[in-house]
Amino acid sequence: MRQNILLECAETGERLYLTNKNKRNNPERLEFKKYSPKKRQRMIFKETK
Repeated sequence: MRQNILLECAETGERLYLTNKNKRNNPERLEFKKYSPKKRQRMIFKETK
């Protein structure tokens, strides 16, 4: 039931982080604050398809 998802930075478009989630419990897209090496600060990373 768990699926791997890629996280993409909302501003720079870089795809750095891989995580997984349970689609039955969390059908909406995930959003995390993670570190972006390009900007050298924490940015919002959103789930991609």
